[in-house]
Amino acid sequence: MTSTEADQTQPATTPAPGLPAPVRLTRRVFVSFLPSSMPLLSRMNYRRELTATFFLPLVLAPVEGGVAGVIIKNAYQGVVPESALNYVVAALVAAPAFANVFSFFWARMAHGLDKIRFINALQIGMVLSVAAIALSPKTPVGLVVMLALVLSTRLCYAGVITLRSTVWGVNYPRGARARVAGKLTTVQVIVVAVLGYGLGEAMEWWSPAFRVLLPVGALAALVGVLSWSRVRLRGHRRLLRMERENARADRPSLNPLGIIRLMRSDRRYDAYMSCQMILGLGNMMTWAPVVIMVKDVFHYEYRAVSLTHSIPLLVMPLSIPIWSRLLDRRHVVYFRSIHSWIFVASTALVFASGVSVLLPLLVAGVVLKGVAFGGGALAWNLGHHDFAPEGRQSEYMAAHVTLTGLRGLVAPFLGVTLYELFEASAPGRGPWVFAVASAITAVGAIGFVALHRSMTRQGAESIEHDLAPTRTNP
Repeated sequence: MTSTEADQTQPATTPAPGLPAPVRLTRRVFVSFLPSSMPLLSRMNYRRELTATFFLPLVLAPVEGGVAGVIIKNAYQGVVPESALNYVVAALVAAPAFANVFSFFWARMAHGLDKIRFINALQIGMVLSVAAIALSPKTPVGLVVMLALVLSTRLCYAGVITLRSTVWGVNYPRGARARVAGKLTTVQVIVVAVLGYGLGEAMEWWSPAFRVLLPVGALAALVGVLSWSRVRLRGHRRLLRMERENARADRPSLNPLGIIRLMRSDRRYDAYMSCQMILGLGNMMTWAPVVIMVKDVFHYEYRAVSLTHSIPLLVMPLSIPIWSRLLDRRHVVYFRSIHSWIFVASTALVFASGVSVLLPLLVAGVVLKGVAFGGGALAWNLGHHDFAPEGRQSEYMAAHVTLTGLRGLVAPFLGVTLYELFEASAPGRGPWVFAVASAITAVGAIGFVALHRSMTRQGAESIEHDLAPTRTNP
C-alpha cells in the first residue's frame, strides 16, 4: 500500500448492538473526534492539534467581538459618551478583521522559516496580551489600553491562521481536510462559546471578574502552546526549500500591490474574492449593531454574551459535519453558492426581531447565524486551496485574509454609523441597518451563483479536476 493510499484509509467503526439510538448516535459522534477516525498518517498531528485546540481558546474567548464588545459596552458605560462607546464596540468587532490586513506581513516574515516555531511565538504573544488586559483601569485611558491589547491578540492570531493554513494543506489530504478542520473548529467553537458564556455570567455576578479569570486562562493556555510545538509538518524541508527557491515575484510581499498582482495572475480567484468581499461586507456590518441592539432594545447586560456570542458558536458544531461533507466533495465556489443564502436569511430575521422587538425572532436569527458560521469557518480556512498551486498556499491565504481585513476596517464602522443615523432619524429605527446588510449579503450570494454557472459553462472539469483524485467519504 502506498503512503497516499494509507493516508486515505480509515478504520471501520463497528456499532455496538443493542444500545438505544441516542446512545449509539452520541457514541458515533464522540468516536468521530478521536485520532483513530482520521487518516493514518495524520493521526499524530491531529492528536496534538486537538489538545492545543482545547486549551488555546482560553485566550481567544475574551477577545471575540461578541464577548469583548459586551464587556466594554457594560463595564465602561458612563466612562465615555454613549456614542463614542458604540464606536469602540465597532472597533472591537473590527479588530480581528483589521488584524488580518497584516497577513501578508506574517506570510512574508515566515517565508522560508520554521512554520511551527513561528506559530508558537505568535501564540505566546497572544497569551501575554490577554493576561495584560486584566490590568487595564476603568478610565478612558484604560479603555484605549484594553482596545490595544485586544488588537495585539488578534494581530498574533491572524498570523497563526495564515500559517496554520499551510500546515493543514500539507498535513491533511484534500479528501479529508474539511473533515479534520471541521473537527478542530468544532472543538474550538464549543470551548470558546462555553468560556464566553461563563465569563459573561461571572461578570454579571461580579463585574471585575475578568481581572482574575483572564490571567488564569492565559496561564492554562500555555498547555496548548506546548502541544502545538510538537506538531510535525510533513515535508517541511521540501516546503522550505521550495519557498527559498521561489522566484522573487512568487514570494509573499509586504507591498499591498502583491495582492493586485496575485489577483491579475489568477482571474478566477479574483472573481471569487470579489464575491466574498461583498458577502463579507454585508455580514460584518451586523456584528457591532447586534451588540448595541441587544443592550439598547432588548435591555440585556452581561448576559448579552449568550445572544451575541455563545448561541451562534454552540450551533456551529451541529452544522459543520454537513458543510464539511459538501466542501470535501465540491469546489468552494459551488459551496458558497449554496451556503451564502443562510447569511441572507439570518440577517433578515435579526432585522425583523429589531423592528418588532420579538426575542424569538432574534434567537432564530442568531441560531441561523451559527449554521452559517459553521460553513463559513470551513470555507474561510480551506477555500483558497481549490485555487492555490503547491507551495503558494500561504500567499493565497494571506491575500484572502488581508482582503477580509480591508472590509473589516470599513464594515463594523459603517454598520454603527448607519445604526446611529437611523436612530437619529427616529428612535427605534436603528435595526433598519440589518435590512441594508441583508440586501448587500444577497448581492454577494447572487455573485457566487453567477460565478459557479460561469465556471460550469467552461466545463465541469475546470471546477472538479483538483478534487476528483482525493475525494473520499468523510
